[in-house]
Amino acid sequence: MTLMTISTDLMSRAKAILAANDRGGYTVPTHGLYPFQWNWDSAFVAMGFATYDIDRALSELERLAEGQWDNGMIPHIVFHAPADSYFPGPEVWGTHHRIATSGITQPPVFAIALKFIAERADASFAPRIRALFQVADRYHRWFAEARDPAGTGLVSTLHNWETGRDNSPEWDGPFARVPETTTTVIRRRDTGHVDAAMRPTDAEYRRYIHLVDMYRDLGWQPSRMLSATPFRVADIGTNAILLAAENALLSLAPAYGTQGLEPAIEARIGRLSRGLAGLWHEEKGWFLSRDLITGKPIPVRTSAGLLPLLTGIPTPAQVRQMQAVATAHLDSVAFGMASTLPTEVGFEPRRYWRGPVWAIMNWMIAEGFARHGCPGAAERIRTDTVASISRHGFGEYFDPTTGASLGGEAFSWTAAIYLLLSGNDE
Repeated sequence: MTLMTISTDLMSRAKAILAANDRGGYTVPTHGLYPFQWNWDSAFVAMGFATYDIDRALSELERLAEGQWDNGMIPHIVFHAPADSYFPGPEVWGTHHRIATSGITQPPVFAIALKFIAERADASFAPRIRALFQVADRYHRWFAEARDPAGTGLVSTLHNWETGRDNSPEWDGPFARVPETTTTVIRRRDTGHVDAAMRPTDAEYRRYIHLVDMYRDLGWQPSRMLSATPFRVADIGTNAILLAAENALLSLAPAYGTQGLEPAIEARIGRLSRGLAGLWHEEKGWFLSRDLITGKPIPVRTSAGLLPLLTGIPTPAQVRQMQAVATAHLDSVAFGMASTLPTEVGFEPRRYWRGPVWAIMNWMIAEGFARHGCPGAAERIRTDTVASISRHGFGEYFDPTTGASLGGEAFSWTAAIYLLLSGNDE
């Protein structure tokens, strides 16, 4: 047993949230604010379902895979059904896919979720897992071909929404190059659901939509997007998660892959490993994102800088440095790993990804510390996460200084993380 106190009532509440947000085999993040299926949200939700319903867990990934493009990309939003409570909707993206989708992706947690499910599934689910393995492999090949065509080992991110950390202070510098002009009329819906003080600013949104307009006019063609964009970064979160996902895919290959597939996966792993190792910053004692237009590190420490712990890349000395910084941080706040460390320029404790704590990040970071032989750090983060949910509910994110719930309510991935953490208590 751990020091965490898992409540059977809250486990039931978490399952009830997933059921309430179910829209027929896929789950929306929360009612109203996010009425569609989001890529990395659904991967975490699938793992939450896998703690008690393998069939439903697989359907979550299968519905997400319906949006996969012919080139292998899995978009960050799949618009399965119409809704007018979110902007930008499918008419703004203009992707003309067989199912309405956005034109960009998100951190590829898909294969990590598939491995989690496969490890808990019996033989009757093998055909479905095998089909989803092929989806994941095509997705990873897309990253290599479309976002790292030169084979540098670092995949490019071309929109802040692709990082999942929309308004992180990391992107303030790169976004200074993006004009605020748009050809699309901006009709924000998010601030009708959530206090504007917790959301990105209007100026940020104009830049976000400028990029959407640009890429839509380029026909969503990867090579043209890479050449034209003023926003091109090597996001530490995306690159770390992709390497972890490739390792997950490789472990699944003997049982679910086609013959001879492993060498291609291993080659991608080798390139990504070299690229990710190069994102370490000795003075900061942290892994940092990189501006691929200037070639310079982005000197902002965020919780995503700990995600390389999901891989074997950090050296023992680097792990010790990260643990020391993380411990000092945890000693200074009420709850978990802030999305931006409070010592960094741009920290705002209540504004989306500029400071609040996210249960999904806490879970991944704890998994990473545990992998690298730091059980105390892992346990502390898990315990903080459970305690905050227990006291403040299943919010979208949390104030690191008070633990208070912020953003959307009855949030699917927060419920899923509670269910995942309940497994650590057994």
